[in-house]
Amino acid sequence: MKPLRIGVLAVQGNFREHAAVLRRLGAEPVEVRLPEQLEGLDGLIVPGGESTAIMRLMRLYGLDEALRRFAPPIFGTCAGMIVLDRDHLGLVDVAVRRNAFGRQVASFETELDVAGLDAPVHAVFIRAPWVEDVGPGVRVLGEHDGRPVVLEQGSLVVAAFHPELARDPRLHEYLLRKV
Repeated sequence: MKPLRIGVLAVQGNFREHAAVLRRLGAEPVEVRLPEQLEGLDGLIVPGGESTAIMRLMRLYGLDEALRRFAPPIFGTCAGMIVLDRDHLGLVDVAVRRNAFGRQVASFETELDVAGLDAPVHAVFIRAPWVEDVGPGVRVLGEHDGRPVVLEQGSLVVAAFHPELARDPRLHEYLLRKV
């Protein structure tokens, strides 16, 4: 059986770390920098980084419109959650506040219960956003301090933290199962 081909948006941010997790899970990561590189992919990860820079580069290369048309499952982490929210690409019906958990010095790690997983996930929050408003079609899978930080809408999953920096591949596996 051919391995799943999962794109990792590689214009800016933690794309190498996500690719490494996918490789360990037996998937074939594909670095995506141009719209035509989305063709034939089974799924996509929009990594953390700097959301303003990611959006600017996506517009420059035509990736914003290409992502709006991309049908397979997408997993957005940290800045990737912002990129997918209703105020940016409009793919996930959530309103997100950038850097809401604080600046770099306020970064933290915690164990987080996520619906559908048998044990808590180790979550690394770095200048992390939080969700301020959740649309009716969005399911909250995990919260921290009463704030939604893992959510799902159809084939889209978003997390406010960096699962690629923890030694726990279960959220990446969740994406692969959606495929």
